[in-house]
Amino acid sequence: MFSVTVRDHMMIAHSFRGEVFGPAQALHGATFVVDATFKRADLDADGIVVDIGLASQELKALVGALNFRNLDDEPDFAGVNTTTEVLARTIADRLADRVHAGALGEGARELDGIVVTLHESHIAWASYERAL
Repeated sequence: MFSVTVRDHMMIAHSFRGEVFGPAQALHGATFVVDATFKRADLDADGIVVDIGLASQELKALVGALNFRNLDDEPDFAGVNTTTEVLARTIADRLADRVHAGALGEGARELDGIVVTLHESHIAWASYERAL
């Protein structure tokens, strides 16, 4: 399996519901380094997994739509705890939609999967992997 990873970052605000979250139930900020890994079994006719420029551009646009937002105020997240895991899945699903729409080029339609990893710090991160 071949893979290519592109990276961006975002800063958000949010709060959580539930005793398990302790002080994070209050509004707080988080900064994430966001990695999107694109996977495929074989390289395309040009010898690549995905166009890195297009992949970077799409990740930047998706992350930019969340950057500097209070996710508690975003309709897409109404009633949802926007945990690191939930945000990783959200970004992966939105990237998958962009792949299916052709935004990453025709060759990207042959991708096998995407993994999105959100790094909360140098010691903690979460990932979501999905097939395409």
